[in-house]
Amino acid sequence: MQIPILSKFFKSRADPQNSMWQSAYNFFFGTTYSGKVVNERTAMQTTAVYACVRILAETTASLPLHIYKRTDKGKEKALDHPLYYLLHDEPNPEMTSFVFRETLMGHLLLWGNAYSQIIRDGRGRVLALYPLMPDRMMVYRSDSGEIYYTYSKDGEEYILKNWEVLHIQGLGFDGLVGYSPIAMAKNAIGMAIATEEYGATFFNNGASPGGVLEHPGILKDPEKVRKSWNSVYGGSGNAHKVAVLEEGMSFKPIGIPPEQAQFLQTRKFQLNEIARIFRIPPHMIGDLDKSSFSNIEQQSLEFVKYTLTPWLSRWEMCMMKALLSPSEKKEYLIKFNVEGLLRGDYKTRMEGYSIGIQNGFLSPNDVRELEDMNTIEHGDVYAVNGNMLKLEDIGAYAKNELNSEKKGGEK
Repeated sequence: MQIPILSKFFKSRADPQNSMWQSAYNFFFGTTYSGKVVNERTAMQTTAVYACVRILAETTASLPLHIYKRTDKGKEKALDHPLYYLLHDEPNPEMTSFVFRETLMGHLLLWGNAYSQIIRDGRGRVLALYPLMPDRMMVYRSDSGEIYYTYSKDGEEYILKNWEVLHIQGLGFDGLVGYSPIAMAKNAIGMAIATEEYGATFFNNGASPGGVLEHPGILKDPEKVRKSWNSVYGGSGNAHKVAVLEEGMSFKPIGIPPEQAQFLQTRKFQLNEIARIFRIPPHMIGDLDKSSFSNIEQQSLEFVKYTLTPWLSRWEMCMMKALLSPSEKKEYLIKFNVEGLLRGDYKTRMEGYSIGIQNGFLSPNDVRELEDMNTIEHGDVYAVNGNMLKLEDIGAYAKNELNSEKKGGEK
């Protein structure tokens, strides 16, 4: 597998251009009914969106990522595989595996797609992986059915073959590209932006609603009066100043106070709306209204099972498809380790380990490895409780006892 000449033009920080869906893409990311423009950058200025994206991106980046080799007994870590170091430690000389995965997961959550350029040697082996900006990438299918990618850099377009791109797509319409959760829920996020801006403007105005200055006569220069009023009484720095009205003027407020507009309730509801978009338990972004000591652990486990696991499955399958050769796919697999997130509290874990050791499917060393402890000598022994017997053995024992009693009675 040879690298085309175009790949030589790619520098380590290549900027792929992705106007996927073209006009449709702009439509999804356009202005909302609230009047606010929603795109990946304005959405991230909303605290709830930022919190949800950060939670998923950092959690995905912090999980151990390993390549395993299939064996007769199951699987074992393939520490000698070249991809192991790239995925586990450094995908390229510029960033760690954490930063690489955090960046791609952020792209996936905001744009619905994550792209990475695959740098290969002359034999087709992966040498490095570099993130590519998804808002500049375009995905096509040729007349022969082959998928290829184009992006523009410095006014030029470059073509990438499908084996030169690691593409992780979210939920989409055609299986080629995913659609952005931000774009799909732009009205909910736009409303959150609008309420946030309203609150900032309200307090910037000294927590006072707007109003009308009424004059009994005719003003020759009303703009001058407005500017004079605003300069003295406008802004949070001038709050609670005593107003002086001349020439019989009066002030009548016309704004709706926040409590009447249900400002706080709206902001709280939008927080839950955004958490619903990303399927994040509200307590993880600071909303503890419906959380308690008894259910918060269960909600955290549900986050791993129903929110994180589908994303990780996308990652694993796309990496195996793009990074492993056809022969390697039969022998190796790429997996995230989520065991650490699924563990309960200390008492529950110890009780579970005790049951496992007593029933013979865990050894002391298995437990020590799960708890990140060094193994001990003679710790690989699997034992079972000696008081337990097989059902057929119990039947045979009872039958022998019955026969013995009969023989004794005959004597």
